[in-house]
Amino acid sequence: MPYSNNQKRQHIMEVQRYLHAIALMNGKIPVVIPNGVYGNETRMAVMAFQREYNLKETGTVDSVTWNKIIEIYKGLFHSAPEPYPAFPSGKFVCEEGACGQLVYVIQAMLYGMGQSYDNFPKINVCGHFNVETKDIVANFQKFCGLPQNGMVDCATWNMLVSCSGHHK
Repeated sequence: MPYSNNQKRQHIMEVQRYLHAIALMNGKIPVVIPNGVYGNETRMAVMAFQREYNLKETGTVDSVTWNKIIEIYKGLFHSAPEPYPAFPSGKFVCEEGACGQLVYVIQAMLYGMGQSYDNFPKINVCGHFNVETKDIVANFQKFCGLPQNGMVDCATWNMLVSCSGHHK
């Protein structure tokens, strides 16, 4: 059966998708947009990949390059998770009025404790450090023997991480 143009395009897109994912994790590989066309951008990404992983720089995907692309791509999903530094610094304080990603993380940890312990208050995860969040943080601080100010400082953060089981 002959190799059709559609099949060729699908294979090129597959290579491009893998390279795209690898490039997001490795800044030495240029990001290529999967479009099914093996143009100069794809060739440059393949050459950068080959250079990065000590393969012969040809700009073409031979079986050695293909196997290495698959190995690296699969490694992205089977390696240990990257640590996520959510709390900005030891002197930072998250308090009533704050909003955003860090507040979501704090509320998610508190929510998890509310699901695990019957005597722990339930919290609405909304990304806004509101009065409810302040009260539940103060309750958590009381439970842990910390100063009950309803603000998440480094000590409260570390205790939250420890108590929610998100530490190594």
